[in-house]
Amino acid sequence: MRTKDEEKFDNIARATYALVERSGLSGLTMAEIAKAAGIATGTLYLYYPSKEELINSLYERAKTATSQRLGEGIDPAMPYRSRFRQVWVNLVRNRVEHFQEALLQEQYYNSPWFSEESRALSSRLMAHWLAFLEEGKSQEILKSVATPLLGAVIMGSAREVANLVRNKTVVFDDATINTAFSLCWDGVKA
Repeated sequence: MRTKDEEKFDNIARATYALVERSGLSGLTMAEIAKAAGIATGTLYLYYPSKEELINSLYERAKTATSQRLGEGIDPAMPYRSRFRQVWVNLVRNRVEHFQEALLQEQYYNSPWFSEESRALSSRLMAHWLAFLEEGKSQEILKSVATPLLGAVIMGSAREVANLVRNKTVVFDDATINTAFSLCWDGVKA
């Protein structure tokens, strides 16, 4: 039996992310994915026996990468606000630089494929982020509101700023980052 080629996994992922951006998650077909990846449909089924397994795998891959990117450049010794700012900037940067992955995650989260197993994976990967928000609340740095609501405001802010950058409505420079971060921070600080 032939071993599976890592490059094919990457091609399948890139093709699927691009198709999700173009036409959405629900309408994808394995034949369309195979064609976009430059492989035979039968070959795609060797890598992923079903569309569900493919989508679940790509969600796990994208969510894991996103979770890792959120922690980039953060030193635990930094003051809380500085760490918060870096996480927020990482959220924006992740969406700008990995838009297709972010889009797949959003669509997957709101799809029938998002199962209890998916929810557990997401919770496990994002536990450090939730603990970080709880830390800010316990130190009375962040507003004492439900953590999911706090997270939604922060994520929404980062998502919309990234969309403005992607649409070239604003420039992704220090001035924009500072202003947009200040707006988010003012909304969540205690």
